[in-house]
Amino acid sequence: MHRRSGFGLVLIAIVAGLAHAADAAAAPPPAPDPAPAPAPAPQRSPSPDFFFSPPRYSFSIRGSWFLSRGKSDWFDFVETQLTLDRGDFTMGGIAGDVSLHVTPRFDVVFGGDYNGHNSSSEYRDFVDNNRQPIQQNTRLRQGSVTGGVRYALRNRGRAVSTLAWVPTRIVPYVGGGAGVLWYDLNQYGDFVDFTDFSVFSDALPSQGAAALVYVDGGVDVQVVQHFFVTFDARYRWASADLDAGVWTGFEPIDLGGVRLSTGVTFTF
Repeated sequence: MHRRSGFGLVLIAIVAGLAHAADAAAAPPPAPDPAPAPAPAPQRSPSPDFFFSPPRYSFSIRGSWFLSRGKSDWFDFVETQLTLDRGDFTMGGIAGDVSLHVTPRFDVVFGGDYNGHNSSSEYRDFVDNNRQPIQQNTRLRQGSVTGGVRYALRNRGRAVSTLAWVPTRIVPYVGGGAGVLWYDLNQYGDFVDFTDFSVFSDALPSQGAAALVYVDGGVDVQVVQHFFVTFDARYRWASADLDAGVWTGFEPIDLGGVRLSTGVTFTF
């Protein structure tokens, strides 16, 4: 009797252990601990749209386009004899200047530019013995250095505290000045000798320098902080003597005209 009771207790213990093991196997595994939230990325503070003080200087570099006035007898002669017109003396180039801001609106400006072009042509009314065009090239290059003043038609900015100065986005200006211009003219190819109408090959160069005066106007448009886009228009007056040994009997060549330019300006 006691042996059966002991056997029953052992059997009950085994069954209870198997049932506990089955319950443990059926239970879902414990949920993993949640991953830690990522640390927020550092935020880069935007660049301030103000300066700590008004700029003292500016530097500008621009592409330019020069439209020659051409009001002298040399232009009349070559445009009459050759297949050239006033548009053939429109020249591309480059211009730049440095400005010193003397007052909130007045600048002293020093600048320079260079323009050049080469045009092909032929005689309008003459051909050679083979009835072929009599052709030549005309190359004209010009450069100048100038000094002048510029006046801003709006305040360039305003002080909002002792440590903050906010620039004006759009600032138109006018100005004027004077300088020195040099030119290099060379016409080379085949030409007609009007004494006997023979055709000859030659080069007809002329170089010189002259004083110039100009007026200009334009606008600076702020893009970001110290960076501006500049649009500028300038009209200049200048004329220089032609080489009398080559171009005999001609009056001084007109080197005046309109220069249009656009580019970038940096203030500092």
